[in-house]
Amino acid sequence: MSATLYQQIQQFYDASSGLWEEIWGEHMHHGYYGADGTEQKNRRQAQIDLIEELLTWAGVQTAENILDVGCGIGGSSLYLAGKLNAKATGITLSPVQAARATERAKEAGLSGRSQFLVANAQAMPFDDNSFDLVWSLESGEHMPDKTKFLQECYRVLKPGGKLIMVTWCHRPTDETPLTADEQKHLEDIYRVYCLPYVISLPEYEAIARQLPLNNLRTADWSQSVAQFWNIVIDSAFTPQAIFGLLRAGWTTIQGALSLGLMRRGYERGLIRFGLLCGDK
Repeated sequence: MSATLYQQIQQFYDASSGLWEEIWGEHMHHGYYGADGTEQKNRRQAQIDLIEELLTWAGVQTAENILDVGCGIGGSSLYLAGKLNAKATGITLSPVQAARATERAKEAGLSGRSQFLVANAQAMPFDDNSFDLVWSLESGEHMPDKTKFLQECYRVLKPGGKLIMVTWCHRPTDETPLTADEQKHLEDIYRVYCLPYVISLPEYEAIARQLPLNNLRTADWSQSVAQFWNIVIDSAFTPQAIFGLLRAGWTTIQGALSLGLMRRGYERGLIRFGLLCGDK
């Protein structure tokens, strides 16, 4: 990962994570609104429902040692540790996030079986075969080398362990290449959210087959999660949120002003919410 991109991602989350937690809570990811995306529910409940639906979809019932790649402020890590009675390790590029996740673990009484580190997901500081569940919820889009990222996830996964990766994708391009307008739309999203690029779910699947992951499955849950952006946009311009944005600084303000890019991306079928799971 280039030093510049590393710093951009770190600074983006250092600046914005406190505001996100203040306004939207500890889960820094999409919510789940039913298979057809029309269920009405509290935003935080929708985010918890996404975690539960992913566990059900991937067939996860137990785990002893979990790695959360791109852990944010520990939302998924601590939820999974509590639910599965497991040890959880989270990694992030943001020292602010790692510190807050550590605080939250203490508040939740989970300090004894959780740790949060500042680390690069493409060069993880863990031995081979360390974790029986590797969980990556909306971090793959930040990775400049998607193959290296999945290879690292595979390397630290124990034999018989499971990888669950959920990430922003663009639409499949096997039949129709991306148009110039679609490319521009994606580049606008990349610039605002510090992404190098995204790929399609079939491209992720091809990488995963080369690892090789066994019992490989993929799914597109775009319809189930797209409503999330409408809810975030509606809540982004309350007095409390606007005051928080002004305190957080320009990069966070840009992110808020550009929420519509993601909503329009889903509406036109360009942005996809891709799931992949498999066993080592």
